[in-house]
Amino acid sequence: MDMKTLRERAQLRTVDIAYHIGIAESTVRNWEKGRTIPKLRIDQFGKLIELYGCTFDELQTAVKKSMSEGESNSKKD
Repeated sequence: MDMKTLRERAQLRTVDIAYHIGIAESTVRNWEKGRTIPKLRIDQFGKLIELYGCTFDELQTAVKKSMSEGESNSKKD
C-alpha cells in the first residue's frame, strides 16, 4: 500500500490532508509520487496517522513503497 492508497482508503483528497496538517497540497502530491518523504512535526505525524486511519508502521511502509515507485518512474523518464 502506498501513500495515495492510504489517502484514498480514508476517502480524502490531497487538499483535505494538506488543510488538516497545515502544509501545501503540492507537498502531499510529492509524497504520493515518491518525490519527497514526509518531514513533519510529531503532532503533524499524529494527525496524519489519524486522518489515514493507519498505524505508524503502515505509514512507514506506504512511504517506502511510494519512494520506490517514484524512483522507478524517474528512471523511465
